[in-house]
Amino acid sequence: MTTSDQSLASAEEHAAVDEAAEPAPAPEPAPPQFEYDFDNGNFIKDLITTNADGRFPSEDAIGPTDAPLYIWITHMFMMSWFDALAPYHPTAVGICSRIERRPASESATNRNKNIAGLYAGYRVLQTVYPERALVMGQALALFGLDPDDESEDPATPVGIGNIAGKAVIRARAKDGMNHLGDMGRTYHGEPFEDYTGYEPVNTPRKLADPSRWQPAIHRHRRRVGDGPGDKGIFVAQQFITPQVRLVKPFTYDDPGRFELAPPDHSDHTDAERYKRSVDEILAASAGLTDEQKVKAEFFDHTGAAITLAPRAAALAHDLDLDGWAQLFMTTSLARFDDMIAAWHQIHRYDSVRPFSAVRHVYGDAKVTGWGGPGVGTVDDLPAREWTGYLPPGDHPEYPAGFATICAAQAQAARRFLGDDVLDWTWPYEAGSALTEPGTVPAEDLQLHYATWTDYERDYADSRVWAGVHFKETVERSLPFGAQFGDRAHEFVQRHINGEVED
Repeated sequence: MTTSDQSLASAEEHAAVDEAAEPAPAPEPAPPQFEYDFDNGNFIKDLITTNADGRFPSEDAIGPTDAPLYIWITHMFMMSWFDALAPYHPTAVGICSRIERRPASESATNRNKNIAGLYAGYRVLQTVYPERALVMGQALALFGLDPDDESEDPATPVGIGNIAGKAVIRARAKDGMNHLGDMGRTYHGEPFEDYTGYEPVNTPRKLADPSRWQPAIHRHRRRVGDGPGDKGIFVAQQFITPQVRLVKPFTYDDPGRFELAPPDHSDHTDAERYKRSVDEILAASAGLTDEQKVKAEFFDHTGAAITLAPRAAALAHDLDLDGWAQLFMTTSLARFDDMIAAWHQIHRYDSVRPFSAVRHVYGDAKVTGWGGPGVGTVDDLPAREWTGYLPPGDHPEYPAGFATICAAQAQAARRFLGDDVLDWTWPYEAGSALTEPGTVPAEDLQLHYATWTDYERDYADSRVWAGVHFKETVERSLPFGAQFGDRAHEFVQRHINGEVED
């Protein structure tokens, strides 16, 4: 999608800035209850992506595997940061806005950029993630900022932030994601609801076509382990946001232009190859180690494994505030445009998940695999009772959405940073796993990823260890995703350098 395709907030919509005028000082904040160094701080590093105490980010209204929702919302958020900081940069222009450039003296410290970025993000959250907006509004007040100040003066950081955040919302209000729930119906719409009319070929109880997706039946819960839910109530999966394939991308027009070979490894008409794919899944299930179990859970959590990885890279490269905003914009865009193309293929192929394939191949026969929490590996497991270490995602199997997204982000970061360095460590205390709490891992361990290549390799393998994707699927998913990292980097660089048309 070109810049001209977007609903840009042009400079004509706002008062023009007289370049000869004296720089407007940042407004005097209300007395803060919490001291923050706006002049030298970095709001993205210090306030937004802190990852306090190494815990998983709060799930709130979005589950850890709700990747399309998480990626769509965080992209709006991070795009608003980029647009809010653009007027303070020597050459950058916004993605969704065109705000007059501010005098260089206004970016002598980080104060104005921090304030503009915080207000931009807040305006986005108010619309797309109100569950978190209340918390952020309270935080702004603690820092001495007025969350109710919706002024749009393009000569002040508050006004710039408000303009940028609202421009992002206007540009993406009708982008196909249906975040208001008003597409395809007049009354009682639900946010992010499917409006495409997708229906699975198979039912939860009957596998009519062993090559196609079968919705799983599971307890009424949304989290790994014993999270919130109603005991005794069981529900069937629905394809999460199949309309993602129709969302407007930024770096191309048609997701169908990106080819991906059919999933012949899960085509049941080739019985030998189909069985080989199943046996690879069973071997992984039977051989699970504590480290693999921990990695499976870690990489299943979108909020941690996807969106916190750029933080580690930014720290490793000692980026300044502009660098943080630009890296997060680049990786976020890579994830976003990859997600659309991946969902196009996921919908196109509608492929079977491993749990269905295992049961189809082996039926009532006994297999060897993971026997459940605290049970370990057993060799008398009826195939019809087999399940992966983690619940399968709420969508068909091919390609592996998480793996393509990870590869897109990794390649975008490599291009932006100029190297493969990630240097990310995530600690796991003994017994802190969600699926087998108290026993896994048996002792403290640390996940460490020196490079993005190491990171994406484990990300892909973890989907096999989890029992949710076939080995051949993840191998094909990595190169498919990487191309969107390249596209995102080139797109963002044009905006950083001001080489775009209005």
